[in-house]
Amino acid sequence: MQNRITPKFTRRIHPLIPFTESLAMFALATVEHLGQPIACIEREGRFFPIAVLAGAAGRALASPDLAGLVSDWQTNQALLQALASRCEATTGLAAADVRVLAPLLYPGKILCAGANYFDHLAEMGMPGARKEDQRLFFFMKPPRNAVVGPGPTVHMPIGTKAFDWEVELAVVIGKTARNVPVETALEHVAFYTVAIDFSARDHNRAPETFYKLDWVAGKANDTCCPLGPRLVPASAIADPQNLGLKLWVNGELKQDGRSSDMIFSVAEQIATASRIMTLDPGDVLLTGTPAGVGAPKQTFLKVGDQVDAEIKGIGRLSVTIQPAR
Repeated sequence: MQNRITPKFTRRIHPLIPFTESLAMFALATVEHLGQPIACIEREGRFFPIAVLAGAAGRALASPDLAGLVSDWQTNQALLQALASRCEATTGLAAADVRVLAPLLYPGKILCAGANYFDHLAEMGMPGARKEDQRLFFFMKPPRNAVVGPGPTVHMPIGTKAFDWEVELAVVIGKTARNVPVETALEHVAFYTVAIDFSARDHNRAPETFYKLDWVAGKANDTCCPLGPRLVPASAIADPQNLGLKLWVNGELKQDGRSSDMIFSVAEQIATASRIMTLDPGDVLLTGTPAGVGAPKQTFLKVGDQVDAEIKGIGRLSVTIQPAR
């Protein structure tokens, strides 16, 4: 996995846009400092190690990493809110002194909604699609190998000639969900973050076979699910169906959409997925992408390209494409 820690410090190539919400708000991040991954509260562009804050407050943590904290989010939510209020009393770590990693280094399942925006369906050859004629479907990415953070972290899949991009709103589950109704589905969300679903379009298609598509070959490649740069608590996002999503390739705006254009809402996706399988704390759902991907114009990524994905209220995730390995 790209975010495995090495003793040598690696300079960050992409500047981090700081999370600067009101004092009542906070975000969570995982950073590398002195060769070690550290779970932090992020406030005003600085990173405050959660273990240090908890120790100063006389509170013991069952697990110091974000995956462990999310696994018992109902208990830890109030604790982290209290610790966030103590950040002003400590200096924290400056952004220049750390390397930002994927916030969840080892998430649970990664479940991805396919073709879930009306304008994306239109650009892929289905204009005028109606919700009642669509079926929500999912594919999966391998969490330990696909998830990476910002920077020069994404490697071209071996042999692809059609490497494509998709900015997506990612949902982190904080409360076990099994067969939940749409009306209460959002109660199971702990955080939102930014994701990029990178795809090998040529590997995805298998027209000579009975199944016609190969979702594993096209979507499950190593390093092809960047997440981050932070986790924003669900309580800070008033309406996940009213967020702007943008993506740039080498500074050129490619995608500019809104989550209101989803065919199936975040709540509907959680409800549907929870009827198929149990959603556990730490699982991640990628919720689809708006129009502007490379496939319709046959414009694809190459080694050295920089991809910047941004969601309003969450932040910007920037990666650079590296050679296949």
